[in-house]
Amino acid sequence: MAIDRARIEETWTVIRPYVRVTPVVEVNGADFGLPPVPVVLKLELLQHTGSFKPRGAFANLLLRKLPDAGVVAASGGNHGVAVAYAAMRLGVRARVFVPTVCAPAKMQRIRGYGAELVVIGERYADSLAASEAWVQESGALPVHAYDQEETLLGQGTLAREIAGQAPDLDVLLVAVGGGGLIGGVASWYRGDVRVVAVEPEGAPTLFEALAAGRPVDAEAGSIAADSLAPRRVGSLMLPIAQQHVERAVLASDEAIRRAQAALWETLRVVAEPGGAAAFAALLDGAYQPAAGERVGVVVCGGNTGAVDFEHGATALRTPNPITR
Repeated sequence: MAIDRARIEETWTVIRPYVRVTPVVEVNGADFGLPPVPVVLKLELLQHTGSFKPRGAFANLLLRKLPDAGVVAASGGNHGVAVAYAAMRLGVRARVFVPTVCAPAKMQRIRGYGAELVVIGERYADSLAASEAWVQESGALPVHAYDQEETLLGQGTLAREIAGQAPDLDVLLVAVGGGGLIGGVASWYRGDVRVVAVEPEGAPTLFEALAAGRPVDAEAGSIAADSLAPRRVGSLMLPIAQQHVERAVLASDEAIRRAQAALWETLRVVAEPGGAAAFAALLDGAYQPAAGERVGVVVCGGNTGAVDFEHGATALRTPNPITR
């Protein structure tokens, strides 16, 4: 079945009691030293668990039949937190596999929501393999972070919200890891708004897949590695991206750091590296808006101990780049 606007709308009616409608804020690009174009920020970091991921997690748990063994997820961090939260809300058993790159704050939240946490491997792909072995052993239902139909449908509800809150956008910048969010967003808009993917230079999964015409292994480093660095983009979303994503652009780690600092200094918004990546592309010129263009940016996550209040607003604590 197609992942389209009608099915995203149906999914929204199912998950609506469990997710927040997150706000948008409109700013002038000049506030950030950019051309004076209107910029609309979708503050999805204010979603339950601090990222957009509960949308897909609840879609999976509410639209699929759940076995007695419960659910299992592999995650760089945010998806695992969301699955743990959804399982807690719905009274479902959950086991979450994360790699060592997962931020300690995210591990704590997974445990805090009552899920069993297993830390294994250096990368998301290692944790995914371990979770798949657990599915075979236990019979638990796998909840994929991005390459699952229900996940895409759930993440697409974010675009449904933005369409009502900011109906006159010209372009929307969306960070990409495995592609679940941008796959859902692009499935909603289908060309009505231009969708541009943003990835870290050290984790160009969609960028490489679009160039190759198929999912391919890519680098998996970057300060955003715990949320935007799977080995390859999802196979379900790639055809959607090929048809409905205008292009993919890359943001450097330094640009992501500057975007985190700028969001904090100007708006007092604390974004994690992955959450600031889409804004980094705008701030650093990887995406340059045309005169008068109305630009939307998804600030998709805030699970970080990012601001060093003791030493001032511009001192940001970010993970060291991951050695590949």
